[in-house]
Amino acid sequence: MKAAYNTDPIKYIKATNRDIAIFSTEGENIDAEVVESFGDEWLKFHDFSDEIIHDIAKEYFDLLNDTIVNKTTYAIDIGCGTGRWTKYLTEKVGFVEAIDPSNAIIAADKLLGKTENVRLSKASTETIPFADETFDFAMSVGVLHHIPDTQQAMKDCVRKVKKGGYFYCYLYHNLETRGWWFKTLYWLSNQLRKVVCKLPSKLKRFVCDVLAIVIYMPLVLWVRFLVLIGLRKIAVKMPLSAYNNKSFFVIRNDALDKFGTRLEQRFSKKQVETMMQQCGLEEIVISPLSPFYHAIGRKK
Repeated sequence: MKAAYNTDPIKYIKATNRDIAIFSTEGENIDAEVVESFGDEWLKFHDFSDEIIHDIAKEYFDLLNDTIVNKTTYAIDIGCGTGRWTKYLTEKVGFVEAIDPSNAIIAADKLLGKTENVRLSKASTETIPFADETFDFAMSVGVLHHIPDTQQAMKDCVRKVKKGGYFYCYLYHNLETRGWWFKTLYWLSNQLRKVVCKLPSKLKRFVCDVLAIVIYMPLVLWVRFLVLIGLRKIAVKMPLSAYNNKSFFVIRNDALDKFGTRLEQRFSKKQVETMMQQCGLEEIVISPLSPFYHAIGRKK
């Protein structure tokens, strides 16, 4: 089922479980510092258990069904990171191509182990090494908002999808439905992010671990308490309520993800829909559930 590369790799590297093709990750629409930062992050946080993957996948992939992904589906995961969502996808489809521009591709090899229906390649959205209209399904989960021109990156992804195929993405929302106090808390945390993201790698990881303890956990424990006493409707409106059922490992990972990157963009629901339409997608569905916003569309 897997297609041939439409360009020659620069080289191959031998990872623990498979050979990985290395393509150019240079281009106008990529931030090398952001890529390096995420590579460091995922090399640290790569040991996701099957239980954690499946529990979180229930939230991310509520829009998928057997019509969209099944054992005849040829899929691509663009910006696969550790490969956790790639691993989930390998259980649903016939074959998955997983690409990432960072050294996280090595972590993905370890997480995926001996899984056979997957191939890993190091490449960016600008250098996806496959012909246009190759895939039945493409996804980019939590990636495009870290690319300078998110719209162009999405177009580069959708070009690889067959007519009638599907594209799924998750993009950070701009808190448009939240109150002023929630937005104020975000503004304050964003000022902190602008400082933390500039720290040396090891110090940044340490600081983000501290932030997970002193910022994330008190709020998460407060949310859990509200749920425990029956005030779930209030709890879901609290900051970090999405972490109510998450492990501390996931919380530490997301603290580094949030505060460790110097480039993040946020979008309204309308902006997400418009960007997808401009990529030639129709039948667009944006989930009303967290995480916001994850969406899927069908290529015309």
